[in-house]
Amino acid sequence: MIKLLKSIKERDPAANNLFEILILYPGFHAILLHRVANLLWNLNLKFISKFLAFLSRIFTGIEIHPGAKIGEKMFIDHGMGVVIGETSQIGNNVLIYHGVTLGGTSLDKGKRHPTIEDNVIIGAGAKILGPITIGKNARIGSNAVVTKNVPSDTTFMGVPAKEIKKQAYNKTEEFTAYGTPTDIDFKKNLINNNRQKDKEYEKKFKKMELEISKLKHKLNIEIKND
Repeated sequence: MIKLLKSIKERDPAANNLFEILILYPGFHAILLHRVANLLWNLNLKFISKFLAFLSRIFTGIEIHPGAKIGEKMFIDHGMGVVIGETSQIGNNVLIYHGVTLGGTSLDKGKRHPTIEDNVIIGAGAKILGPITIGKNARIGSNAVVTKNVPSDTTFMGVPAKEIKKQAYNKTEEFTAYGTPTDIDFKKNLINNNRQKDKEYEKKFKKMELEISKLKHKLNIEIKND
C-alpha cells in the first residue's frame, strides 16, 4: 500500500502528502476495494464480490468489475466515470484518468475486454473497446476511441484513434499527463495532412481530365467520320 501511495504522489503534482492521498483520493480507495473484491471473486464468492464492487462504485464513482485483473501501482486519477470490464487485464504502473472505459464489444463469456500492458497512460474520456492489446509504454490521448491493437512506445489519438507519434518512453521526465505529448504541433500536422490530401486529389483530377480529353477527342473523330 505504501508503494502505491508513493507512486501516486510521484505522478500527481497536486498531491501534498501521503496522508492526503490515503484519505481523499477515490482512485486509491477504488483500487484497495477492488483488491478485496477480486480476492472474493477468485474464491467463487461472486455475489459478495459484486456487492463490494457496487459499494465501491457508489463511494468512489469508479466501476471496476471484480473479475478484472490489475497489476501493481495502477492509479486512477480523479476517477469519476471510469469503467473497467470483467476480462480486462491491466499491467504495472498504469495511469488512467477520469471518464475512461475499458469495454467489451461481444456477448461472449470469454476474453472480450482490453489488455493494458505496463507503463501505459490513458487520457481522460478515452474509450478502449474489445479484446485488444495496448502495448507497453503506449499513450492514449484524451477522448480517443481505440478498437485496434496499439504497439508499444506509441501515442494514439483521435476518433478513431490513429498513431501520431512513436517514441520510447523510458525516463520519468518523459511523463505525459493525459497521454497527450506537449511537443506535438496539431495545426502543423493538420496542415500537412490536408496538403497531402490536396496533392492526391489533384493527381486524381488531372487523371480524370486526361481521360475526359481522350474521350472527347475520340468522340470528335467518330462524329467527323459519320
